[in-house]
Parts: sequence; C-alpha cells; structure tokens
Amino acid sequence: MLVYVVLYYRLIIKNMEVFPIRKIIFLLFLVIFFVSVFFVPVIDCSSQNVSNSNEFIENLEINQNGFIWPIPGYTRLSSPFGKRTAPTGGASSFHYGCDIPAPQGTKLVALHDGVITFANFLGAGGYTITLSFDNFKVSYCHVSPNFIVNVGDIVKQGQVIGYVGPKYVYGVPGNIYSDSSGKPTNRCYYAVVIFIYGFRIDGEYKNPLNYF
Repeated sequence: MLVYVVLYYRLIIKNMEVFPIRKIIFLLFLVIFFVSVFFVPVIDCSSQNVSNSNEFIENLEINQNGFIWPIPGYTRLSSPFGKRTAPTGGASSFHYGCDIPAPQGTKLVALHDGVITFANFLGAGGYTITLSFDNFKVSYCHVSPNFIVNVGDIVKQGQVIGYVGPKYVYGVPGNIYSDSSGKPTNRCYYAVVIFIYGFRIDGEYKNPLNYF
C-alpha cells in the first residue's frame, strides 16, 4: 500500500511542478493520512462496559465517607468483623467481613461508583461480586448465581448489582461446601442466607463499619 501511495505522489508532483502551494497541501495530506493510519492507537473499550443493569434505588443516604449501605433495609449484623467463634468446623475464627441476614432475592446496590472486577464462585465466599474503585475492593458474598453484572462493567452508586443468593447451589465445579444433609451450599450455614460484606483497602481487609 505504501509503495502505491508513493508512486501516486510522484505522479501527482510531476504534474504540479508549477504549483508549489498544491505540493505543500498534498504533502500535508499525506502526513495526516500516514499518522492516522499507522500511528494513532486503537482504544480497546472491551474491558470496561457500562452495565446492562439499569435499576437504581433512589434516595439512599450517603454517609460522610461518600458511601451508601450496600443492602438497603437490612442493617442487623449476625457476625461482625474480627475474632469470633467459628460457626462450623473448618471455618475461620477470624471474620474478614460482616454478616448481614437477609432473605433470598434482596437487592444489593453499589455503595460507590466503580467497576466490577470479579463475578463468579469464590470458595468460602460462595458466589461473589467484587466492586473496585480507587484503592478499595468491596466483596458481596453469597449472592445469587444469576449475575446481572459482568467483569468490566462500570456501575454507579445506588445501582442494583445483584441479589442475595440461595443457600443451596448445584453443579458448581470444585464446590466442597455442604451442610449436614450433604446438600451443596453457597457457603451458607444458616436457614436464612447471610450476606457477607468484605472491605479491602490496598489489599488489606478492614472493618466495613469503620466507614459507616
């Protein structure tokens, strides 16, 4: 292609010997053409997309840190952040999140503008959605496996990004968690699904309540 353009340029210039202004204009055109074709980078927007979830919960209180509560209408904690008695054998005695009991299907909202960086099954967290912004990573655990957001989605504060999930999940490869009946669980120990809210800053788990 380059050879053809050069030959075309020489042919045109040969017929424009007496028109120096036209030569300059044509030369500028060639420079712009080559820069636009060979040097302007193509921007890949595939890694971040506007979320298809367009449901918002309005009039939620924004606290002094700029966050809203991630599960509107449910504020009681069944297990806070920190040391605890393990709820079952093999569970950690240090709790890295806050347990909030809520019915299956309860809406979960983005507590801040951000991007979805994880949406999949995550071992002890069950089905999990992670919202990232600045140096924060907020994990919504034991959510519904019917995701309404995808990794890379850009979401807005107050936007519904998921739902509290079921206690039991089936057909999950590598799921080693089950209850006393042997049924595979979404890593939940109770009859009422527990939504766990994990908060990391620069990779270190923090008590979410310190920011509310």
